[in-house]
Amino acid sequence: MDITDPHRVGLKPWSESDFWLLQRNNAPEMTEHLGGPETEEQLVARHRRYLALERGQMYRVTLVDSGDTVGSIGFWERAWRDATVWETGWGVLPEFQGRGIAAEAARAVITAARAAGQHQYLHAFPSADHSASNSVCRRAGFELLGAVKFEYPKGSWIASNDWRIDLEGI
Repeated sequence: MDITDPHRVGLKPWSESDFWLLQRNNAPEMTEHLGGPETEEQLVARHRRYLALERGQMYRVTLVDSGDTVGSIGFWERAWRDATVWETGWGVLPEFQGRGIAAEAARAVITAARAAGQHQYLHAFPSADHSASNSVCRRAGFELLGAVKFEYPKGSWIASNDWRIDLEGI
C-alpha cells in the first residue's frame, strides 16, 4: 500500500529497482553525519535488508505532483532501553533539500508506523551536530529526550539526540 501525505509527499514501498537511490544517498555529502560512504558490498547488503524487512518498511520518497523520487525513509525495529521500539531514518537527495520534504516524509512515516501498530514509540537518532536532521524531528512533532551515545555504524559511537514520538498519543 502506498502512503501519501495529503500535501505533496508520497511513500512507495522499497523495491528491487531502488538500489540506485542507495547509491545516490551514499555520496560523501549525504553520509557526512553517518560515518561516511559505504562500500558497494555494504550497499548491496543494505538493499537486501531493506527488501527483507519483516517488521517495518523502507520507502522511496516521491513528490505527488511530479512523481519525482526525492529520497528515502523508513522505520524498523530496534531494542532501546529495555524495550522494542520503532526507529526511523531518512535521506533527501541534495537537489531537493531545504524545501521541507524531509519533515513531510517524517510525518508520513509516523502515520505508517502508527498504522503498523506493535510499538508505542518511534525514535530518531540524528547526530547531535546535524542541525538539519534535528530540525526535521522538531518540525515533524518528535519530542527531544536528550543527548545519547549511539552506535552507528556498528562499532562506531557518535553523539546523537534521542527524539521520540508517542504513536498511541493524540
